[in-house]
Amino acid sequence: MKVLLINGSPRQKGNTSVALAEVAKQLEKNGIDSEVVWIGNKPIRGCIACNKCKENPGACVFNDDICNTISAKFAECDALIVGSPVYWGQPNGAVLSIIQRAFYSNGANIAGKPAAAVAVCRRGGATAVFEALNMPFQMMNMPVVTSQYWNIVYGREPGQAALDAEGLQTMRTLANNMVWLLKSTGGKPAPGRGDEPWAPMHFIR
Repeated sequence: MKVLLINGSPRQKGNTSVALAEVAKQLEKNGIDSEVVWIGNKPIRGCIACNKCKENPGACVFNDDICNTISAKFAECDALIVGSPVYWGQPNGAVLSIIQRAFYSNGANIAGKPAAAVAVCRRGGATAVFEALNMPFQMMNMPVVTSQYWNIVYGREPGQAALDAEGLQTMRTLANNMVWLLKSTGGKPAPGRGDEPWAPMHFIR
């Protein structure tokens, strides 16, 4: 089994990388493969609600950034972890754009798989980022994997996260819980609605 970890920071070797590396190390100690993918620091498009991906499911119509490269890995993984630094009490806009576009265009390949969010900050705003990143998981019937605390690691300068002993322990506990869930379910996605058809409803008729 394999966990895909998305480093949603423009800094490849920053504190988000430190946090995710601790998760990956603990996963591998327990026999679970992992892959960390960095989103890079080049421009990433936001969704423009064109719905062209519904005509060609599995990929966003825009293929000039890293979104579809990451999205294609959904079929290969059994679980997902997304890490982001805190910007103004919010996740990095680039990683949000990737999640929104990839989930909308290729949701069938990630739905029902366990997921977790990791927030990295200097001081505050981490719980808001943690909540924001978890919301798409719940819409996709993805079991949210917990830890001993909210998945938060602290650090300002690159590498300072390595000094956050409790934060790194939280990352290892997250990894252990992910291992337990994957092995308990045999890596099978949650059933979601199953055979029950979706019953969408609008509040303005």
